[in-house]
Amino acid sequence: MAMDIKEIELLIKESFPDAVVDIKDLAGDGNHYSATVISSMFNGKSKIQQHKMVYDSLKGKMGNELHALALKTKVS
Repeated sequence: MAMDIKEIELLIKESFPDAVVDIKDLAGDGNHYSATVISSMFNGKSKIQQHKMVYDSLKGKMGNELHALALKTKVS
Protein backbone atom coordinates (compact mmCIF):
# COMPACT_ATOMS: atom_id res chain seq x y z
CA MET A 1 0.00 0.00 0.00
CA ALA A 2 1.46 3.34 -1.06
CA MET A 3 1.49 6.65 0.80
CA ASP A 4 0.61 9.93 -0.83
CA ILE A 5 2.66 13.11 -0.65
CA LYS A 6 0.23 14.90 1.68
CA GLU A 7 0.39 12.09 4.25
CA ILE A 8 4.20 12.09 4.23
CA GLU A 9 4.28 15.88 4.57
CA LEU A 10 1.77 15.81 7.45
CA LEU A 11 3.81 13.26 9.41
CA ILE A 12 7.02 15.27 8.93
CA LYS A 13 5.35 18.57 9.87
CA GLU A 14 3.91 17.01 13.05
CA SER A 15 7.49 16.44 14.24
CA PHE A 16 8.99 19.58 12.67
CA PRO A 17 6.36 22.36 12.88
CA ASP A 18 8.74 24.98 11.44
CA ALA A 19 9.82 22.79 8.53
CA VAL A 20 9.73 23.66 4.87
CA VAL A 21 9.01 20.33 3.17
CA ASP A 22 9.29 19.64 -0.56
CA ILE A 23 8.35 16.14 -1.70
CA LYS A 24 8.45 14.76 -5.23
CA ASP A 25 7.11 11.45 -6.57
CA LEU A 26 10.13 10.17 -8.50
CA ALA A 27 8.52 7.33 -10.45
CA GLY A 28 4.85 8.34 -10.48
CA ASP A 29 4.02 5.14 -8.62
CA GLY A 30 3.37 6.48 -5.11
CA ASN A 31 6.26 4.38 -3.79
CA HIS A 32 9.46 6.26 -4.68
CA TYR A 33 9.82 9.79 -3.34
CA SER A 34 12.47 12.41 -2.73
CA ALA A 35 12.08 14.90 0.09
CA THR A 36 13.91 18.04 1.14
CA VAL A 37 13.26 19.06 4.74
CA ILE A 38 14.52 22.39 6.09
CA SER A 39 14.16 22.97 9.83
CA SER A 40 15.84 24.83 12.68
CA MET A 41 15.48 21.61 14.71
CA PHE A 42 18.45 20.21 12.74
CA ASN A 43 20.79 22.85 14.19
CA GLY A 44 23.84 21.17 15.75
CA LYS A 45 22.91 17.71 14.43
CA SER A 46 24.94 15.62 11.98
CA LYS A 47 23.38 14.63 8.64
CA ILE A 48 22.89 11.10 9.98
CA GLN A 49 21.09 12.43 13.05
CA GLN A 50 18.95 14.73 10.87
CA HIS A 51 17.93 11.87 8.58
CA LYS A 52 17.15 9.63 11.55
CA MET A 53 14.93 12.37 12.98
CA VAL A 54 12.96 12.53 9.72
CA TYR A 55 12.69 8.74 9.42
CA ASP A 56 11.50 8.59 13.06
CA SER A 57 8.80 11.15 12.22
CA LEU A 58 7.37 8.68 9.69
CA LYS A 59 6.36 6.41 12.59
CA GLY A 60 7.46 3.06 11.21
CA LYS A 61 5.96 3.58 7.75
CA MET A 62 9.39 3.65 6.07
CA GLY A 63 9.94 0.26 4.47
CA ASN A 64 6.27 -0.61 4.79
CA GLU A 65 3.74 1.80 3.28
CA LEU A 66 6.62 4.02 2.13
CA HIS A 67 8.99 2.02 -0.04
CA ALA A 68 11.75 4.53 -0.86
CA LEU A 69 12.55 8.07 0.25
CA ALA A 70 15.65 9.91 -0.98
CA LEU A 71 16.23 12.50 1.72
CA LYS A 72 17.97 15.87 1.90
CA THR A 73 17.98 17.88 5.11
CA LYS A 74 19.09 21.44 5.77
CA VAL A 75 19.21 23.75 8.78
CA SER A 76 17.01 26.82 8.46
